Amino acid sequence: MTEVALHPLAHPSATRWWRDAVIYQVYVRSFADGNGDGIGDLLGVRSRLRYLAELGVDAIWLTPFYPSPMADFGYDVADYRDVDPIFGSLADARALIDDAHRLGLRIIVDVVPNHTSDQHSWFTKALAAGPGAPERERYIFRDGRGVAGELPPNDWESIFGGPAWTRVADGQWYLHLFAPQQPDLNWEHPEVHEEFADVLRFWLDLGVDGFRVDVAHGMVKAPGLPDVGHADQVRMIGADVVPYFDQDGVHEIHRSWRRILDSYEGERIGVAEAWAPTPERLADYVRPDELHQAFNFHFLTTPWDAVRFREVIDESLRTAGLVGAPSTWVLSNHDVKRHVTRYGGGERGLRRAGAAALLMLALPGSAYIYQGEELGLPEVLDLPEECLRDPQRLRDPDSGRDGCRVPLPWAASEEPPYGFAPPGIYESWLPMPAQWRDLSVEAQLRDGASMLSMYRAALAIRRGRPDLGDGPLTWLDGPPGTLAFTRGGSFVCVLNMTHEWVGIGAAPGELLLASGGPDRSSPVEVRLAPDSATWWDLGR
Repeated sequence: MTEVALHPLAHPSATRWWRDAVIYQVYVRSFADGNGDGIGDLLGVRSRLRYLAELGVDAIWLTPFYPSPMADFGYDVADYRDVDPIFGSLADARALIDDAHRLGLRIIVDVVPNHTSDQHSWFTKALAAGPGAPERERYIFRDGRGVAGELPPNDWESIFGGPAWTRVADGQWYLHLFAPQQPDLNWEHPEVHEEFADVLRFWLDLGVDGFRVDVAHGMVKAPGLPDVGHADQVRMIGADVVPYFDQDGVHEIHRSWRRILDSYEGERIGVAEAWAPTPERLADYVRPDELHQAFNFHFLTTPWDAVRFREVIDESLRTAGLVGAPSTWVLSNHDVKRHVTRYGGGERGLRRAGAAALLMLALPGSAYIYQGEELGLPEVLDLPEECLRDPQRLRDPDSGRDGCRVPLPWAASEEPPYGFAPPGIYESWLPMPAQWRDLSVEAQLRDGASMLSMYRAALAIRRGRPDLGDGPLTWLDGPPGTLAFTRGGSFVCVLNMTHEWVGIGAAPGELLLASGGPDRSSPVEVRLAPDSATWWDLGR
């Protein structure tokens, strides 16, 4: 195995690291189990930090590990300043941050500002206080419609299905755009602003390098809470204007948070998980005085087609450039089917996933890797019914997210959980497929042609070339069904998105890396393998 040099963090005043950072998403529950209960935890993450450093990423984004009843697996927060015992303790969080920094890794944590858990002390007090009490003003309580208030206050629908309102014993209704256990906060209340400003400072003082803002397009609702006027509203999100998302008022919240981030040394960052009906509206979240990055879901949802990919890349670069922000690129996360499966599954899906990775890592801006994509993990589509936990599947069975959250295989042992848990532990919170033994980290580190080996090589090349990451892109002409572009005049990426071998003429330069093929047996004609990407060095 080739030794990979680690890069301790630069001086804390170093700037602009985030413009071309590769950020690895750790779904804490499924990354590594350190205490043997079958559930991933902070101790498990600490035990695998060197793996992440040697992989070559710059930062780690940790999904919520705060105290929570786990109705939505941590996105229902009961206490924003502590660690759930399932995941460890505050001391574990401090040690994780310190260890990561020593290895040159930055730490980004989730903040969930649109809603709390229904077990949060604010909400339990609101329920106990009754209608009209000041405690209820922190949330969105309303009287119902109908003769006796028996109908919800409006027609808003939950992202998880059904109405976005639940009636309480005293007759009032409260808003929850997600599960009933996730009541929406009232961001017109000054106490809510003060609370979250203090939460941010708490974690910044502990040393975190930034926040991923969950539902960054939420928080603010249209005045009067007007009806949408349409059913099946979840299909409108990110495509149409709705009165409960992407309201102009969210931007003042993000500006106030940017001022807090800028008051700390070391370029602490904010990353928006935002859905907006147009690319221009999405770019508003990353204006110079707001957040630093916004997830590019348009790229993630693009079908496997060269014309469509070029369109979304051009539009992403154009709109981010309007506000001077970097583009971000992401292929999978904990909320969507893994892209090996989305791209067709099996060998075809695996080929396309490898090509997409080399495309993503060659584009200008910052890239996000979801844990396990570097192993080529597919979506697990045959989990037993009794194991399914995700509340989103109540909307419709196909939208459940359990299949992308199955724990990672680390060791090529004889049976699950393949090194996810300490020796002697044979169960994990979601069961692992038997065939994942061959996809484990251990198995792939022994195979120079594995997906993991390709990711490690790509990230090492990217880190060593200043013309990758932030900076311009220039498209090159190529055959139909291909994409080709140069970065900095010395690097070329060529992608064949067809199911046929495609000739591109003479070799563009020295081959740096390929996800598959190419055929260079002819001195005058390089042929690219189907569904493959190649990186070439043009010389300096």
